[in-house]
Amino acid sequence: MSFVSYLINGISLGSVYALIALGYTMVYGIAKMLNFAHGDVIMIGAYTVFVTVTNLGLPPAAGILLAIVVCTVLGVVIERVAYKPLRMASPLAVLITAIGVSYLLQNVALLIFGANTKSFTSVVGVPALKLAGGQLSISGETIVTILTCIVIMIALTAFIHKTKAGQAMLAVSEDKGAAQLMGINVNGTIALTFAIGSALAAVAGVLLCSAYPSLTPYTGSMPGIKAFVAAVFGGIGSIPGAFIGGLLLGVIENLSKAYISSEMADAIVFGVLIVVLLVRPTGLLGKKMSEKV
Repeated sequence: MSFVSYLINGISLGSVYALIALGYTMVYGIAKMLNFAHGDVIMIGAYTVFVTVTNLGLPPAAGILLAIVVCTVLGVVIERVAYKPLRMASPLAVLITAIGVSYLLQNVALLIFGANTKSFTSVVGVPALKLAGGQLSISGETIVTILTCIVIMIALTAFIHKTKAGQAMLAVSEDKGAAQLMGINVNGTIALTFAIGSALAAVAGVLLCSAYPSLTPYTGSMPGIKAFVAAVFGGIGSIPGAFIGGLLLGVIENLSKAYISSEMADAIVFGVLIVVLLVRPTGLLGKKMSEKV
């Protein structure tokens, strides 16, 4: 039963990574840029819920909705202020800017909330599920996280392929210039992509801190990096790839901690990524891109 328990907890952790990775893969797939400030948007979402529930005494549902609104607006502002002026700049300039935005958000959080760890109260009111005569217990946070990830992945896939806004995103990802000539608002489409990705980050932050109830200005840093690894693992730019990559990464990390070494778990995760990229450079579900010269 212990193996099954470790596996389920790994899937739960992987579902959080998958939610974050979906934001990464959407922004890269459509805008062709790596938003390394994405992990810190998670932290802002978690702090929003913390302040709303703990300091203001509002119900968790209000905190979650407010976190989604705050992170969505923050994502659009970051895109407009930091990334839009660099639309034609080199990828290195965008990458350095993203790192700068990441440090800015962390330091703003440090100034406001301090460096002390906050105790985050879970906003999930679902009771634990007992199986096998009580030998196996699945927490409510685990159940909600897994179901939320599946629902969001399906909804996001349907949105991309079934709506006009989703079709515009696909067009922009293929060729920004041609999309603009066809009447598509490229800047608006990219801003919408950032808004959706940041809203997903808010949900991921709430679920992450509900499962692991501690909060600091650096809470989103390592999960953000691992989610980026998950996106690359599954094939960055692919929504199903981000989902599968996140789940696999969570399972590998949890089983490594349980059966090998908790200190070596991160090294094993990154080692698996290296092996996968050596065998399949585009990731598990990534597609090779050919350029006509």
